[in-house]
Amino acid sequence: MNTNETNTQPWTNKLSHAAQWGGIETSVLDNGAGRGTRIAWINTGTGLRYKVVLDRAMDIAEAFYNQHGLAWLSHAGVTPPQPFSDGGIDWLRTFGGGLVTTCGLSHVGGPESDEYGQRGLHGEISNIPAEIESIVQPDPAAGMLDMSITGIIKQARVFGPVLELRRTISGTLGQPTIKIHDEVINRANTPAPHMLLYHCNFGWPLVDEGARLVWQGKWQSRDGNPQNPIFNNDNDFRRCPAPLEAHSGFGEEAAFIDIDADANGQASCGVYNEALGFAVAVRFPKAQLPWLTNWQHWGKGEYVTGLEPGTHPPIGQAAARAQQTLIELAPGEKRSYTLEIEIITDSAALRDFVG
Repeated sequence: MNTNETNTQPWTNKLSHAAQWGGIETSVLDNGAGRGTRIAWINTGTGLRYKVVLDRAMDIAEAFYNQHGLAWLSHAGVTPPQPFSDGGIDWLRTFGGGLVTTCGLSHVGGPESDEYGQRGLHGEISNIPAEIESIVQPDPAAGMLDMSITGIIKQARVFGPVLELRRTISGTLGQPTIKIHDEVINRANTPAPHMLLYHCNFGWPLVDEGARLVWQGKWQSRDGNPQNPIFNNDNDFRRCPAPLEAHSGFGEEAAFIDIDADANGQASCGVYNEALGFAVAVRFPKAQLPWLTNWQHWGKGEYVTGLEPGTHPPIGQAAARAQQTLIELAPGEKRSYTLEIEIITDSAALRDFVG
């Protein structure tokens, strides 16, 4: 929101520096496993603040609303990128969790190997640093409340494929919203397979016993079993349970959801914690991201649920190719994606969101 209104605003003649209210601050971690990793803290001035990991495809790690944490962080936390941790399930070694981890750009799903090559869990993009192109700070004194950071992440190899992600994360002072705008372009001279998934990971205290998972649409469990331990018609899988002994180690379940969209084509999902008095909504155009995956892993000390919009569920490139749903980007072809994460506190808006 850029405005040159002459009307007096609440901050008029009261702000010496925009950072009193909010803005973007870049730095480098200097201790622990993440030492040397570039980050940016973004403060919206509303209680919503979050850490962008510039060296991990500009993924979002910690996120807070007032005193409440929103994101689940793995035991590893933020680590430097490891571009060659792309075999088998090595991706898990550096998976920090966080509010948003990007999966793709050419494969989302488990490890697989076929005549098209070998692909590790969830692809390569999250282990690639960004080249920061611009940072735009807000300037309330000039009536400019918008802020943004833009970077370019290249998933490339000689002889291809070469996929480039141009990512802009933006917001507006005074609005509790994160906006992610992505453009994926094929920079090679041959067609390239393309899959993309936003692995949004929510944890305590937002996710707690009784908190509600909000999404609507036709669904099936990942294993296709109607008696799945979590995703079955007799279980209220939209209510977060207590930690489960059965989810120790590799215990987990997931559902693939053909998510509903509103009259404008927008799909919404999120988490509502009535005890905390707010919800986190994730919104995206269904035409861009037609699938939602709900991952539930209620392990002791590893208590997390994921809401993951994607071009596909995490079925892997081979299955998508067999289903004839795999996206092939022609040389120079570009696809755009928009994801918004919003804090909802207004009672009427909460009722509308939760339904």
